[in-house]
Amino acid sequence: MKTKTKKLRLFAIIVFLGISLLSCNDDDSQTTTDTTITGIASSNSNLSILVQALTRANLAATLEGTGPFTVFAPTNAAFNTFLTANGYVTNGDPDINTVPVAALTQILKNHVVSGAVQSSGLINNSYIKTLALGSASTSNTLNMYVINTTAGVKLNGISNVITTTAGTTFNIIASNGVIHTVDTVIGLPTIKTLAVANGRFSTLVTLLSGAGLVPTLDGTLGSPFTVFAPDNAAFTTFETQNPGVLSSLTPAQVSSVLTYHVVGGANVLSTGIPTTPIPTLESGTFSVSGTTITDEKTRSIGIIAVDIQASNGVIHVVNNVLLPNSIP
Repeated sequence: MKTKTKKLRLFAIIVFLGISLLSCNDDDSQTTTDTTITGIASSNSNLSILVQALTRANLAATLEGTGPFTVFAPTNAAFNTFLTANGYVTNGDPDINTVPVAALTQILKNHVVSGAVQSSGLINNSYIKTLALGSASTSNTLNMYVINTTAGVKLNGISNVITTTAGTTFNIIASNGVIHTVDTVIGLPTIKTLAVANGRFSTLVTLLSGAGLVPTLDGTLGSPFTVFAPDNAAFTTFETQNPGVLSSLTPAQVSSVLTYHVVGGANVLSTGIPTTPIPTLESGTFSVSGTTITDEKTRSIGIIAVDIQASNGVIHVVNNVLLPNSIP
């Protein structure tokens, strides 16, 4: 009887040890899943170039951090199109490793927003702040213009958030934020980019195009620029107050009016607008007190939105058209 009991005890010990060893082996074989933005992107084969880019720019660790962040993640196809279009190729093939690190860093940061913003939180016809800096300002990060309608989400007028087959925006939830995949790499926006993307400035863009000034506001020659931009409502107000005046101007006069709204060689944020007369590209000046501009015709114009940052300058929105003395 004692021998039988000993055998049962020995058998129980062996079974216990076997289960313990199997449990240990199972624990050893388990790996912790990285649910951060970087981890999720790394597990998505369609985002492999993004991961390469993040690693090259030393941003992969940042997007593994606490955050939260919202990342608009370009697909491999989007990156390949961008790389080819900008000449970042090796032996004819797109190559992320040929992009200068400094430029790549800002391009990537231009796809990142602080906070976890799902598609429903992307407000239609609004500007949001990315983490990128252009050449115009060392402190005011770049803006991104958002259109969010039933047709989908479009960023800066060029990049679409990719949707599911059901047509709903695809929010990829990470432990430290949200990923939205996009179909186009979002380059650093110029003043032209932000003005064209926003239908609120369609009248201004049409006039700038007619005057041949769009390339100026799309480039770096003479930049940075500070633009006091009349929106469509401002032009309507001006026309109501001055019927037929705008349409009666010669092309040279239209150009004078438009350049009177632009300050060259300075990225003047709202907190740094001087109280002394401000010289413009038109060669005239205007003065600012608080949120009110006084033009050379002594008319008072209100500043209604400020500090919309582009890579080559900043936009402040005004509620009427400024007039220089060169206009009769």
